[in-house]
Order: sequence, then structure tokens, then C-alpha cells
Amino acid sequence: MIPERPLASLPTHDVFNMPPHLGDQDLWASDAALQNAVAGEGAAWAQPQLQQFGALIGRHECFALAEQANNFPPELRAFDRYGMRINQIEYHPAYHDLMKLALDNEVASFAWTHPRAGAHVAHAALTYMFSQVEGGVMCPMAMTYSAIPTLRLTPSVGDEWIPRLTTPHYDGRDIPVTDKLGATIGMFMTEKQGGSDVRSNSTRATALGSGADAAYLLTGHKFFCSAPMSDAFLTLAYTDGGLSCFLVPRWTPSGERNNLFIQRLKDKLGNRSNASSEIEMQDTYGVMVGPEGRGIRSIIDMVVHNRYYCAASSAGLMRQGLVQALHHTAHRSAFQRRLIQQPLMRNVLADLAIEAEAALALTLRVGRAIDESATDKNAAAFARIATAISKYWICKRTPAHVGEALEAHGGPGYIEDSMMPRLYREAPLNSIWEGSGNVICLDVLRAIAREPHAVPALLAELELARGGHQAFDRALDALRTELQDLRDMEMRARSLTELMALTLQGSLLIRHAPHEVADTFCSSRLGARWSGTYGTLPRGLALDAIIDRARAN
Repeated sequence: MIPERPLASLPTHDVFNMPPHLGDQDLWASDAALQNAVAGEGAAWAQPQLQQFGALIGRHECFALAEQANNFPPELRAFDRYGMRINQIEYHPAYHDLMKLALDNEVASFAWTHPRAGAHVAHAALTYMFSQVEGGVMCPMAMTYSAIPTLRLTPSVGDEWIPRLTTPHYDGRDIPVTDKLGATIGMFMTEKQGGSDVRSNSTRATALGSGADAAYLLTGHKFFCSAPMSDAFLTLAYTDGGLSCFLVPRWTPSGERNNLFIQRLKDKLGNRSNASSEIEMQDTYGVMVGPEGRGIRSIIDMVVHNRYYCAASSAGLMRQGLVQALHHTAHRSAFQRRLIQQPLMRNVLADLAIEAEAALALTLRVGRAIDESATDKNAAAFARIATAISKYWICKRTPAHVGEALEAHGGPGYIEDSMMPRLYREAPLNSIWEGSGNVICLDVLRAIAREPHAVPALLAELELARGGHQAFDRALDALRTELQDLRDMEMRARSLTELMALTLQGSLLIRHAPHEVADTFCSSRLGARWSGTYGTLPRGLALDAIIDRARAN
């Protein structure tokens, strides 16, 4: 914790030319791009709650809780003092405080508890703001949010569990959900031998009876289970009918602990406040969700919503890295000028700012498409391909973005006190979770091949910005040519997905952002000389206006 009145004079020297403590942040009021995008994508009605939450979660106390939860990561208590297997994870109290802040403020449930146009847009805005403070807590939030469509496939399961998952209340005790308000859900799909190839799973499920409501006993080993103290999990196992989806609760209907054996916790690069584990099941109680033999199809909506979460969370990491860099450079001087006043640093900061705004704009546009998918086939097709595009590109750009923001601090950015190392460790996670880069790009190709409306919907969206910038028009024409060339599609999948992402972002900024933001984005990203390195914006652009917009108070 920062003392209320830190000393500025020490026995050997005075402390000067050091940035002051950043203190409370209002994550809504200080973010003009967020306010504009939320309104532009149809969620203006949610502004009161978003405004309140942005001020709440941006307090210094919340950042301090995140620091504590990461400095004191969870610990496995497989056995109690009497040698009995208990499979418990102990968290620092700060983690529970953050979980309560998230669940009580509907970070896991907003899209489902406010069923109206713009609900998924507002939900992403909550995710974006909370992710700036702490990523570990967001893992159970994402899975709880994304599980709802899968649970709806089996009404008897959904009717029982969805009200629990959408109750905005947190109770950190490991007790049956029938005895508490609110619940969270996790998932464990992958096994050692398969990773993303979940069809190679070896877990088996045996029915205890017959009929649609039969219970099953599952036996197998799952290699990666995050948030293992969730109240229930979705998982995959083979029956005689094929790979199927199951809901596995921590507690059986008779009120006994289910046979979920936590083998070890993963020692991860980042996301350290969140427990990730290996779990074994031996005659573990579960109920089937969705049709037998259609397990992958049953979880696909959960996967899609988790990928949407990944984009929103990564956009939040970009934003907070930018905020930290802006604060440091505005108060630190070198060579007789503030860092933020120096031309090359202004180039870097403006470049970081337009990247962060473009990431947010694309994320919330995907949210609007998800909102409209139920009644509009073109919106559904656009959501199908744009979710994968945004997940790939935004998550891919985030580690370099956060790294550049860290570098803007110089040496102090490499010190844990700055929070930049924690952001940096968190940054690669979303590129791996729910499909690494190659898997996502192959999914983009799958959408092109299997969804006949996907490419027309994408191109129709892009055509709305034609004429807004010469570089954009050339890029759009190039994309059309690329989409017509079916040769070596798999080998070109990354470059094709990148071009789709950049043209989508350019289109959105041309139509909705200030001219200086759109012009700078298109002149750099869609120009012939772009290297992808931050701080290489061409001459003649309105960098002052971009930086001022990013610093809005």
C-alpha cells in the first residue's frame, strides 16, 4: 500500500522527477473511446451502470487487491489434517474480495440478466474495465457468462443452473449450491495427448440408467482446469454414442462431494491469482448436456462467447498499459522536456492509443452482432467470422502493445511495483486460451467454407466505409482479391485473417471515430510500409489530438 504522505526528502537526496502515485482511476469517465463505442453499438441505456462500475473498480483499493491476490497465489489443500481427501483450493482474501466485486456487479451475468439490444456490448464493456485491474478473477467470470447457451440445450439442466449462475451474489464457501446464492461454472475439455484436438480425449462416461435424464459416471484425466473451485463444470467424455458434453457439479444431488480429484496446480507465467489445475475423475457424477455424440457442437457456443471475452479482456489490457504509459511520460522529464512532449515518444504513445481504440471498437462491434444474431441471419454470419477474427488479432497484438507501454517507463516499468510486469505476464494468455493463433485462423477458414453468408456479411460491413480513406479502399480491394484466390488457403490463413482484422478496424474507425484517429490508423496499418512496430507512424498526422483523446478526464 502507498503511504498517505510518502517522504520526498531523504537523508542523502531529494526525490524529484518521479511520477506521482496514479491513485484512483475512473475507468469509464476517462475513456472517451469506450463511451463513444458503447453508445454507437446500441448500449447507451447501460451507461448508468457502466459509469458507476468504472468509478468503483478503478479505485486504488481494487488495484491493491489485485496486487495482493497475485503476490499470494492460491494453494492446493488436497488432504485435511486427518488424511481425508478434501480437494480444496485456498485463496488469499483479496481474491474473494475481487470475486465479490465482479459477481455482485454482474460481470458474469449482465448479458443474460438484461435481455435487450446492446446487452453483450455492455457486458464486454464491464469485462474490458475489470480486466484492466485483474485478469485472474475474469477466468471464472468468462466461463460463467459463456456457459449459458450450452446449458439451454437441455432445459432440465438449464432450468436448474441458469438462475444460480445469473444471481449477482458471491459466496466463497465450498458448499452445495442449494445452500447459497449465486454460483460459478468452469470447464475442462483438454487432455494431455490432445490439447486443442479434443476428439482425442479418452475420458469415458457410463450411464446409470436409461432415458434422457439418466445420470452418468465419468472416469478420466483432464490436463487443464481453471477455476477448480467453481460450483460446476462442463466437460467432454465418450459414451457409446460418441463424444458428448456433461455438466459435472462439485456436489452431487445427495449433498456429497463429487469425485473430482485435484492433482496439482499449474505454476503459470501469469494469471497467477487464478488457480489452474489438473483434475482426475473416477466414477464422477455428471449429467449430459445436449444430444449424445454431439459434444463439440454442444460446447461451440460456449467457446464462441469465451473467444469474445478474450478480445474484450485483451483490449482492456491494452488500455491499462496505455494509461500507465501516459501517466509516466506526462510526469517524467529527460533532456529538459517531459517525455510526453518529445516527438518520438509522442509517436509511440499515439500509436499505442489508436491500437487500443481499434481493438475496443472491433470488440464492441462483434458484441452488437452477437446481440442481433437471434433475429438476423446476416448478423449471425458476421458474428461467426468476426468473433474469430477479433480473437486472433486483438489477442495477438496485445503482448507487443503491453511490452511497448512497459518500455515507455524505462527501468521502473520492469519493476513489480509498477504493475506493468503483471500486465505483461497476463498479455499472452488470451492468445492461447480457447484456441491459439493457428487454431483460430483455421476456424476463420472454416467459417468461410461452411457459412455461406459469412464473407458477404463481412464485405457488406466493410463497404460501408468505402471512400473514407484511400488506403482503406486499396486494402478492401486487396481483400476481395485474396478471398477469391482459393490456392494455399491454409498456408495464407494468418495473413488473410490479419487483413480482414485491419480492414474491419479501419472501417469502424472511419465511420465512428474522430477523423484524426481513423486517418492515422489507415495511413499506418493499411499503408504499404507498415512494419507492425509501434512508434513508426508516418509524418503529417494529428498526434496531439490522438494523445489528448486517450488522456481525456
